[in-house]
Amino acid sequence: MNKNKILKNIIMVISIIAIFFAIFSYITKSKKIKIGNTSSSQEMIENILNISSYESMIEVEVHSNKNVNKYIIKQTYIAPNISEQEILEPENIQGVKMTKTENELKIENTKLNLTKIYTNYPYMTDNCLDLSTFIELYKQNGKIEYEEKDDEIILKTENKKNIYTQNRTLYIDKKTGKPTKMEIKGNSKNTLIYILYKEVKFQ
Repeated sequence: MNKNKILKNIIMVISIIAIFFAIFSYITKSKKIKIGNTSSSQEMIENILNISSYESMIEVEVHSNKNVNKYIIKQTYIAPNISEQEILEPENIQGVKMTKTENELKIENTKLNLTKIYTNYPYMTDNCLDLSTFIELYKQNGKIEYEEKDDEIILKTENKKNIYTQNRTLYIDKKTGKPTKMEIKGNSKNTLIYILYKEVKFQ
């Protein structure tokens, strides 16, 4: 075998090895990107599911057969079971505050200096406007499933005990890892409550 032929064979082997490594590197890089994105989304979901406390400002639309009522509410949550909601708008019920602990619901009207306390109130466990209630339902249902669409992560859960607010969907911004909106529907699939998160602070 002459030197030229040997040289050509060596160049051919080197070229094949180079192509192999280029393909291998591309596949590995693609896998890393895919795994990275998945891990990032899962990490954001885990952060939401394990919130210890938060403050949020929400805009709420409550739809009925005849009209739509709008509210602006300030929410505060401290794990494991303290949540507070204060109505800022509309003006006629401004200052109404609801504070829930494990077995007690306190309703205050700061303008009128009135307070009412309910113990073992039957609807205490389902404050559907509260993010912590969604999280608890999602955990109880035992399915860590989600969808990804454009720049959003979408979580869905159900409360089969309440047909009027049965289906609940939470949207999370992929960039910030914070909720942007929640839709609550009855078993008829019509939107009953629409929540827009204007501001969220995790603590």
